[in-house]
Amino acid sequence: MPDNSLTRPSLSASGPGRPKDLAKRQAILNAAKNLFVCNGYAGTSMDAVAAEAGVSKLTVYNHFTDKETLFSAAVVARCEEQLPELFFEIPHGMPVEALLSKIGRGFYALINSPDSLALHRLMVALGSQDPKLSQIFFEAGPQRILLEMERFLTQIDKAGSLSIDKPNLAAEHFLCLLKGACNFRLLIGCGDLPDEHDAEAHVQEVVSLFMRAYRP
Repeated sequence: MPDNSLTRPSLSASGPGRPKDLAKRQAILNAAKNLFVCNGYAGTSMDAVAAEAGVSKLTVYNHFTDKETLFSAAVVARCEEQLPELFFEIPHGMPVEALLSKIGRGFYALINSPDSLALHRLMVALGSQDPKLSQIFFEAGPQRILLEMERFLTQIDKAGSLSIDKPNLAAEHFLCLLKGACNFRLLIGCGDLPDEHDAEAHVQEVVSLFMRAYRP
């Protein structure tokens, strides 16, 4: 989606092998992550990103060739920040029900966090304007989680702890059950985040349903 509010300035070639300033690049990315989520795609200009990052507009273009490229990088970075490291690692000897509970708590907290809700609202708004940007978000966030969950369930099936003939569908079922109606209410701004007790009860109910469905 072109940024009609400005014209890209002419860039002089930086000599071969000349390193870019990584600190400035990170500052630009941090500014973009915040501004795009707060102001939306159309409401964020490259000038605003440059001002927020404390760099010139030319520097922004030197690191990110256009607004769409910068937005894509910001979305990917935001998604990576929100996905806990080793989200689906399998600790040796931990019962499968405990593993599912651990993943369930992490995912439930993630999707209902203010940052995640704000990013999802932004992508829903963009969906009718530029599906390509929505696809970037889907691949960086939701699809990555689905693939990791599928990989985890494939390992569980091979170990014989559960009997899962279609891990891809089982992954969708588990994650969608965790989202429930609560996440939708939060997305549209007509609900409150459950307290710790209610959140844990929801996760345990989902895990119990999943175990009953796939127990050998």
